Amino acid sequence: MHADTPLADGQSPTAQEHSKLLEEIGPLPLEGPAWPRRVKWLAWVVLALVVFRLAQTAASPAGEMVSTAIKVSLVMCVVGLAVLARYMHTSVTRITEKGIEQTWMGRREIAWDDISFVKFIPLIASKKLICFTKRGRPVTFQAGSRELEIAFARIALVYRRH
Repeated sequence: MHADTPLADGQSPTAQEHSKLLEEIGPLPLEGPAWPRRVKWLAWVVLALVVFRLAQTAASPAGEMVSTAIKVSLVMCVVGLAVLARYMHTSVTRITEKGIEQTWMGRREIAWDDISFVKFIPLIASKKLICFTKRGRPVTFQAGSRELEIAFARIALVYRRH
């Protein structure tokens, strides 16, 4: 199969195509942030604004009339947002000779042999690589650096499906 020929449904790249892909990606492991810096800081700014506004409301007469159950619910939501912001800030995506992995609340990983096909989604906030396993279960990875974005695009070209 020629390197420019798309893969048929369910067909994996040859060992030669896979080796060429890993060479093009560069020295492995390729590691970088899962989320772009601007997105990570935006998450913290939004969290700070939410906390500021809640504190402002809590200190007002309207805040005194809110039930304890609602106050507890709001605090739990803010804690949840803080946990998400922290994981966004510390999450790392790695491309290795074994596959792709990303730290998150739980570890996301997929072996090269498990990939059936791939979709590269270049969103404004982050670039995503959705890897579909041979069992059909998708695993999504984010790229927060230019190097990872380029690697994701190359992976999508080799593992594309038509």
